[in-house]
Amino acid sequence: MTATQDSVLAPTLSSRYYTDSAVFEAENQHIFERQWYYVGRADDIPAPGRILRRQVGRESVILVRGRDQVVRGFLNVCRHRGAQLCLTDTGDVGKAIRCPYHAWTYGLDGKLLAAPNWEAMESMDREEYGLHTVHVEQWEGLLWVNLAPSPTPLIDQLRPQIEARLADYSKFERYRLGDLKVGGRVEYEVVANWKLIYENFQECYHCGTIHPELVRTIPEFQSPAMGTGGYDPTGYAIAGDLESFSLTGRTVLPRLPHLLPEDDRLYYGMVVRPNCFISLVSDHVIVHRFEPVAPDRTRAVCEWLFPADVVDSGDYQVDDAVALFSKVNEQDFAAAEWCQPNMSSRAYREGGVLVPSEQTQIGVFYQWYLSSLGDAA
Repeated sequence: MTATQDSVLAPTLSSRYYTDSAVFEAENQHIFERQWYYVGRADDIPAPGRILRRQVGRESVILVRGRDQVVRGFLNVCRHRGAQLCLTDTGDVGKAIRCPYHAWTYGLDGKLLAAPNWEAMESMDREEYGLHTVHVEQWEGLLWVNLAPSPTPLIDQLRPQIEARLADYSKFERYRLGDLKVGGRVEYEVVANWKLIYENFQECYHCGTIHPELVRTIPEFQSPAMGTGGYDPTGYAIAGDLESFSLTGRTVLPRLPHLLPEDDRLYYGMVVRPNCFISLVSDHVIVHRFEPVAPDRTRAVCEWLFPADVVDSGDYQVDDAVALFSKVNEQDFAAAEWCQPNMSSRAYREGGVLVPSEQTQIGVFYQWYLSSLGDAA
């Protein structure tokens, strides 16, 4: 079935966008290697010498905190023979980054410091053989990298998306993500294309079918015709007989300290392109990081953020809050995996259809996606 011009249905992307390795290559080149890409939290590398290794498109990238407390990013490539400098996703390199192959050694600022048999190469210009840098910016405690030569500021990419969701950027700022601390973390290997996950998150047509715990918590999500398919900037209310956004609905945690009374008992979910989801509730924040690995595989990391005193004091149980969206994640990722095998079916060659309540937000996503690919689409 295909949508016609006068149909109430709208077409999805065709099957090749979910299966074709050439499309995935184009996504890496034109999206993940050109736009600001979320790689982790600043407190993942709290001290000088601590590192993060991340795959960004086709490149392995390392981030390291310097002795001046500045976080810098480099391609994970030794300038000598191309060995990976860091072989683990996290670690501590101490005072310098040392290649495990031939021991070329770089400062935490990326400058070449030394190499074995240096006397025989004393005429070499060290300045020419520092590590290749990548752009790094921090936003609300989250670290983003950009592989483009001269990217626009990170806020120019993020702020319009937040405003499109909440209408008021200051509303988002009240949640103070940078002041929060991770109280729960789960990693997932999803056997599905990243866009299937994104499409799912931007519609609630499926919520009444596969998310009984979620629709119990937010009754408005029960309706398959919820709203017009666009985000409601006023948020979605937690059920009146429940005390919190948690699996049992009974766990009471302190309200995030900078919220206003009108922020209480509301849920906001949003896609922050290209690889981040953020969910806001009045006592915690949920942040997803996605790493597209292959046309049919996506790595997902979900973190639950709470005030530091909630995590550190031992006076509060955050497991109930973590358990609700853990369940939602499992259900959503399973749904994406139901779809992925049939992306290569002859029955789906031209794609599927979107019902009216799916069209607004998924339509915005498609517009961004195809515009980002440009001629490569």
